[in-house]
Amino acid sequence: MTDAFSSNSEAVLQRSVNVSTIAAGSYGGHLVELYQIVETCHFVTSHQFKKVTLQFPDKLLCDAVPVSAEIEKETKAKIFVLGDTFCCVDEVAAEHVGADCIMHYGASCLCPSRRLPLLYVFEKRPIDIQQCATAFKELYPDCQINLSNLFSGFLWKFLCDMYANVVVSILKADGADLIQDSFLGSDNLDLHDGVNIKFGRQFCVKEGQSIDDYSMFYIGQEGLTLTNFMMAWNHCAFSTFNPETSTGQMKRYYVIERAKDAGVVGILVGTLGVANYLTIIEQLKDIIHKAGKKSYMFAMGKINVPKLANFLEIDVYVLVACPENSLLDSSEFYRPVVTPFEMELACNNHREWTGVYATDFRDLLPGMSFIALIVNGAC
Repeated sequence: MTDAFSSNSEAVLQRSVNVSTIAAGSYGGHLVELYQIVETCHFVTSHQFKKVTLQFPDKLLCDAVPVSAEIEKETKAKIFVLGDTFCCVDEVAAEHVGADCIMHYGASCLCPSRRLPLLYVFEKRPIDIQQCATAFKELYPDCQINLSNLFSGFLWKFLCDMYANVVVSILKADGADLIQDSFLGSDNLDLHDGVNIKFGRQFCVKEGQSIDDYSMFYIGQEGLTLTNFMMAWNHCAFSTFNPETSTGQMKRYYVIERAKDAGVVGILVGTLGVANYLTIIEQLKDIIHKAGKKSYMFAMGKINVPKLANFLEIDVYVLVACPENSLLDSSEFYRPVVTPFEMELACNNHREWTGVYATDFRDLLPGMSFIALIVNGAC
C-alpha cells in the first residue's frame, strides 16, 4: 500500500537532476564572467594542479556545482567543494583531500595563508560607473580633498583628471594570488610615497601623510568589512556607494565598547588558519591570568546563541578570529563576546584607549602597533 504522504524511496534515489553547467548565477549574471572562469582555469593549468578545492561563502554556495563543473571540464582537474563557508581560508580541510591548491570565492578577510597555493576570486559584478561618479562628486565637491578610494580602480581612472588627491586601494594578499583590475599600474603609485598596508589592502599615501589624513570612499554593500574599516580607521570620515541601490551616503561609527571586568573568561577559537592565532591565545591567557581571572578555551566552529548558553559559569567571551569575524554582535548572547583588543583594554593596565581601534589581533602582538603600517620604499 502506497503512503499518500511520501513517494517511493527507490524512485528518489534513481532520479536524475539536470544541471546546466554555466547559466545565470545567483545574481542573474553569466557565471563565466561573474566568477572569472577563464582566469581561474589558467591558474590551475599553468601550475598543473590535479586536485583543486573551491571554497564558497553561504550566499554563493548555490553556484558551486556549475562553477566546479565548468572548471573541471576545462582543466581536467579533480574538483572538491569545501563545506567551510567562512571568509577565512580552510587549508586544513583542503589538506584532508590531498588538494594541490585552494580557490576562495567571494568576500575574504585576506589573512595570510601558508600551507597551500591560494587564489582569491572576487565576484565581478556589474556597476553603473556614471552613477557612482555622480554620487562621488555630490559627496566630495571639493576637488582638493585627500581621498582613499576602496575597491574602485575603475573610478580612479574615471575621475583622476578632476581629483588630484585620490589614492586607490590595491588588494595585497600575503602568500596568495588574486584577480583584480589589470589597468591599475604604476601610474597610480608614486614610488616616493608611503606604503600603507592594512587588512589586505595597500595604499600609497602622499609623502609626509598618514591614512588618518584621508577620507574613505567605500564601494560595496554594508557589512562586516565596512564596519571593520570604520572601527580601525575611526579618525577618517567615511562615505559609501552601494552598487545594488546606486546610492551614496556619509557614514559614522560612534560607539566602541570596552570589555567589562569578569571573573571567568572563555577564549573562543574562531580560526585555525590565520597566522599567529596560537600566539595571541597564549598572550590572552597570560594577561587574563595576571588580572586575577580564570580562563577556559573553546573551539566550536560557527558560534551561535545556544552553544554559548551551555556554559553559565563564563562571564565574558573573547573571540579569536580574523578581523571581520571578530566583530560579532553579541546583543542576543547570554554573555558578551568581545575582541582581543577589548579584552586587553580590560585586563592590561598598560593598554590605554587612544581612539585607535585594533580589529586585527596581530596588531596586539609584540612589536606591532594599532595604526596602519607606514614604511618608505617602493610599492
